[in-house]
Amino acid sequence: MPNKTAKPAAKATVSKPAAAKPASVKAPAAKPVAPKAPVAATPAKASVAAAKPAVKPAAAAPKVEEKKVVTQRQGFKANEFVVYPAHGVGQILAIEEQEIAGAKLELFVINFIKDKMTLRVPTAKVANVGMRKLSEPALVKKALETLKGRARVKRTMWSRRAQEYEAKINSGDIVAIAEVVRDLYRSESQPEQSYSERQLYEAALDRLSREIAVVQHSTETEAVKEIEAQLAKSPRRNAKAEAAEGEADAEGETDETDGDDTTVADEAA
Repeated sequence: MPNKTAKPAAKATVSKPAAAKPASVKAPAAKPVAPKAPVAATPAKASVAAAKPAVKPAAAAPKVEEKKVVTQRQGFKANEFVVYPAHGVGQILAIEEQEIAGAKLELFVINFIKDKMTLRVPTAKVANVGMRKLSEPALVKKALETLKGRARVKRTMWSRRAQEYEAKINSGDIVAIAEVVRDLYRSESQPEQSYSERQLYEAALDRLSREIAVVQHSTETEAVKEIEAQLAKSPRRNAKAEAAEGEADAEGETDETDGDDTTVADEAA
């Protein structure tokens, strides 16, 4: 009998570890690790958002370069007629780049057909040299009206007047050039011009007629006829004014014999 009672006790002890197995199943309480996935996803989104603005400055860079090019060219284009003060009316044949001393330089290639000359002007120096677009029709009309006015001749030595006339011609101002044409014009009934006067008159007439011809889409011959027609309407200077001018020229020659031999030779011619 005592042996029979001992066996059930042993079975009871063996069944206890079996009951402990469910406890070991519950052990994987490490499920809270799952929330780490969303935490890792948030920095990835931030990096993508931060990368987007980096693309915008690269796209905006060409716009800045275009503005610089337009500013340097001052609105001038190829095949356009322009006025270069020292040479008159010319045409832009092309806009080219040249490398000088390791730096790229953009140039206007300007052709002066009548002078058979080609000039290259840096686009950045356009304002400094005084290059400009053709005059508006209203300004051309004002220049033609100037030709009908009375000639204004200062009672000073010819050399000083000649310098003033040259400065006006090389200024590129169409109205100032018209004033030179008006002041140096001589009709058939007036005394003949000296050689130096004739040279300045023809230079001013050439500059004026070329610009008027291009603006009005006519020939230079037609422009010269229009200028002469306007000059014919101007009031003629009387004999007293002509005599006073001749005396001023004579005084200028006497005073400047030592200092300006060229002027004396021109007047003698």
